[in-house]
Amino acid sequence: MTHKIAKKIVSYKVLTKENIEAAKLAEQPSLESMNEKVERPEVLLGSTYKIKTPQSEHALYITINDMVLNLGTAHEERRPYEIFINSKNMEHFQWVLALTRLISAVFRKGGDATFLVEEMKAVFDPHGGYFKKGGIFMPSLVAEIGYAIESHMKHIGMIKPEAMTDHQKQFLDEKRREFEAQHGESEGQSFPEKAVLCNKCSTKAMVLMDGCMTCLNCGESKCG
Repeated sequence: MTHKIAKKIVSYKVLTKENIEAAKLAEQPSLESMNEKVERPEVLLGSTYKIKTPQSEHALYITINDMVLNLGTAHEERRPYEIFINSKNMEHFQWVLALTRLISAVFRKGGDATFLVEEMKAVFDPHGGYFKKGGIFMPSLVAEIGYAIESHMKHIGMIKPEAMTDHQKQFLDEKRREFEAQHGESEGQSFPEKAVLCNKCSTKAMVLMDGCMTCLNCGESKCG
């Protein structure tokens, strides 16, 4: 297609791929992202998570408050802004207070804060961990706080949960029924009493079936 030039050419510019992309970015509205300069509004959305360990008679309550960025736009998102941990047990007061201040500072810094979850879940108590209801092993109280933060990040969409397919769920259900039939286990139990700890999901759900150790919770198999 030809175009007739009716006016005098006074300047010109060669369009490149970089120029086109830069122009598209310039046309887009600037998006708000979490950073230290974002002012805290008077009202924040929050969620509270209860932690009750066998090591203490008092529970811990973890509250995480979120900022809503780019409100009312297609880019609206929730990002954690601050965390508080409360308990009647004053034994851990100093390190719990320090931990909440450090985590809140990381939240407000912006960027990808999901690394906190894996770092905290990897903390082991030298005195030994404990099992939660359902046979889930917690290596430390810090690790369980990390699991609570992970649960919150999944809730607001920062971490995408690894959902099992229908085929995987059906396979695990069949394996569990098969194991219960062979060993006379009760279906009312969360997992068989003879199950051992799975290194992948930290749940006491690994059983020996057909000469192969298989986890009835996440599907992990020693036979691949």
